Amino acid sequence: MGDPRVLGVTITEVQVTPDLRMARVYVTSLGTEEERKAALKGLQGAQGFLRHELATNLELRCVPELAFFLDNTWESAYRIDSLLEEIRDQSSERDESE
Repeated sequence: MGDPRVLGVTITEVQVTPDLRMARVYVTSLGTEEERKAALKGLQGAQGFLRHELATNLELRCVPELAFFLDNTWESAYRIDSLLEEIRDQSSERDESE
């Protein structure tokens, strides 16, 4: 794929329906929120190409429709880690002052 919007995109999870007709593809990308949304649009625009590649490389009776979603798990985990670190720091400061 030659679309610069999808450079640096990582697939984090794929959920396929039991009948293999639909695949939910979760991706993450570095950059600003605007750049992540642009990457998602780039993937959505390349859906036909990607399905063709899947059909060429996989022996499936039907190739699933692809739906792309931003995976914010990393950002959520980072936020939780930051909050826990803040709580630890406050607890340490309180213990030192007593």
